[in-house]
Amino acid sequence: MTTHTVVTDSATATTGATQQRVPLWSRTWVRIAGGFIVPLIILIAWWAVTASGMVPPYRLPGPLSVVEAGAELIQRGELWLHVAISVQRVFIGFAIGSVIALAFAAIVGLSRVGAALFAPILVAIRAVPSLAWVPLLILWLKVGEESKITLIAIGAFFPVYTTVADALRHVNPQLVEAGRTFGLRGWSLFRTVQLPAVVPSVVSGLRLALAQAWLFLVAAELLGASMGLGWMLNDSQQTGRVDRILLAIVLLALLGTLTNAILVLFEKAVLKRWM
Repeated sequence: MTTHTVVTDSATATTGATQQRVPLWSRTWVRIAGGFIVPLIILIAWWAVTASGMVPPYRLPGPLSVVEAGAELIQRGELWLHVAISVQRVFIGFAIGSVIALAFAAIVGLSRVGAALFAPILVAIRAVPSLAWVPLLILWLKVGEESKITLIAIGAFFPVYTTVADALRHVNPQLVEAGRTFGLRGWSLFRTVQLPAVVPSVVSGLRLALAQAWLFLVAAELLGASMGLGWMLNDSQQTGRVDRILLAIVLLALLGTLTNAILVLFEKAVLKRWM
């Protein structure tokens, strides 16, 4: 009984020592709390410069003015509609662009013929600025949802395609040869050897693509939109509503952070399954 107690106490002490050795900034609650420090400093500095009159309100409204602008739009039933429409456009465009990108990444990354045929033209298309697509999409697809979603899909395509195609081209040849030694070919080789090797790159590409989709949203909502956060930015600039411009920027930042957090959870689940 005494020996059992001593062993238990030793195990408990070892566990406690291990927990104490965890660096402070590696703890989840500390990292979450630390993420609020810089935004809080920015908010305080923003309030200070506006409350002291260092910057005139027509150039930089105070935080309270931005909150009041949001409350006004909520009372009119417009704010959540703007948010919902933008989120819908981003997710549809992100999904379409990512799926097509994964297909082209597989073709280019796994086939020398595919790389010779498609890699040069995709590099050239990638160099085209986002706004350069706007007049062409208006001409082809008019000013409906199709043109907006297409532009967002173009923005989401290249991060996924580039990341995954490069990862597939650089899969360890020894792993591939080992798989072939065990009789793996085609789909079975891809599923068993190559896919697990590039899963981290796929998830990283998706996170980059989602961020790019939010960037392309503003350009997309210049295509004759009448709702959405990008439209609200443009409309507020024309009417001189700086408070609404700042509100739209804050909402875009929060939505981008939230959707990235969702992908982080997805990343942890996928890596736990495949790695």
